[in-house]
Amino acid sequence: MDTTSAPTTSLPPLKVAVILGSNREGRFGPVVADWFLGRAGRYEEVETELVDVGAARLPDALSFSPGPEEAARVGAVSGRLAAADAFVVVTPEYNHSFPAPLKNLIDWHYTEWQAKPVAFVSYGGRSGGLRAVEQLRQVFAEPHAVSVRETVSFHHAHALFDGDGNHRDPAEADGAVKALLDQLVWWGEALREARNRRPYGG
Repeated sequence: MDTTSAPTTSLPPLKVAVILGSNREGRFGPVVADWFLGRAGRYEEVETELVDVGAARLPDALSFSPGPEEAARVGAVSGRLAAADAFVVVTPEYNHSFPAPLKNLIDWHYTEWQAKPVAFVSYGGRSGGLRAVEQLRQVFAEPHAVSVRETVSFHHAHALFDGDGNHRDPAEADGAVKALLDQLVWWGEALREARNRRPYGG
């Protein structure tokens, strides 16, 4: 009997664009995003890249024919989103919703989101940003993105991190990151394979 093991195929890492969704002065988002990126860096299955709406400086007014400078700024972001296999959106909650610059980033793009999974890391006060997440699920459904069920949320976020950006009691949050990434990787690999087999018909 042949006992030779079947060769295993190693899938390339999932390219995950981590979108920092706030550009407000004094924003807390970089603390949360950096912490998440550090955690995600422990997983060989993913390869992360930060996309910061504050640095992107996308035009406020949507246009089918933006000027050269505006087109260059949009194009710089579009290429990075198109290259991604999956997304993690880091969002605060402003007035029971998510920031306008994040909506602007979403609206400037369409095919870049299609048939790709998106997960959410939220932060805020009592609600932990979850009301923003529930609205974002509806928004991302329109360009045919697939939102994953598991989230990471930080309630009263400022009190949870020290001055160096370290979570004061990370055990529960680490478990939430693992659950989120497990689902994101499953969907990301499945949809990447599907897109490679057949162009998405959306």
